[in-house]
Amino acid sequence: MLLADERAEVVAVCRRLVAERLVVGTAGNVSVRVGDLVAVTPSGVDYATLTADQVGVHRLDGTPVQAPLAPTSEAPMHLACYAARRTGAVVHTHSVAATALSCLVDEVPPVHYYLGMFGGRLPVARYASYGTPQLAENMLAALGDGTGVLLANHGAVTLGDTLAAAYDRAVYLEYVCDVALRVLGAGRTARLLDETELAAVSTRLAHYGQPRR
Repeated sequence: MLLADERAEVVAVCRRLVAERLVVGTAGNVSVRVGDLVAVTPSGVDYATLTADQVGVHRLDGTPVQAPLAPTSEAPMHLACYAARRTGAVVHTHSVAATALSCLVDEVPPVHYYLGMFGGRLPVARYASYGTPQLAENMLAALGDGTGVLLANHGAVTLGDTLAAAYDRAVYLEYVCDVALRVLGAGRTARLLDETELAAVSTRLAHYGQPRR
């Protein structure tokens, strides 16, 4: 089976997304790139029953190579990321805090230094219907050179050199959004981090922890 390990990893990450309540039902989607091929979740398949052979392999232009099922409706958004950036994986979630916050702000308020994981800021892309080229375009415009973005009234997207890294960012993004919602709901003036601190933290976090093997 083509990209057998990567397809199995996609299944494992989908199951983790459900367990961590970052998706509901068949919402959200995952992809990983290897050269000019992309392994991406199929459309409308329950993650509890998803198998590696159901995860499709497509070329960067969307042409199916080994794909028994139709790809996720958000395939245009995943492929747009790979066309614009040298990233290795994309994770799209419908997590509660990120989705709720995307309805309230144009950019995640700098309430926590974890924003440094995303380049120091987390913008909100303008709303467009799911699965459309316009949504992919809006997402890229807001993402810039960062590694995470919220989709207005929809959810979130995170990027990483590996699928593990993209997944980890999705978890941290949800945490930051949850904190931001609580701060906004406190009814008091928030103490926010400035751009200088966020830039410094971004540099430090880029080299934080042990290298993955």
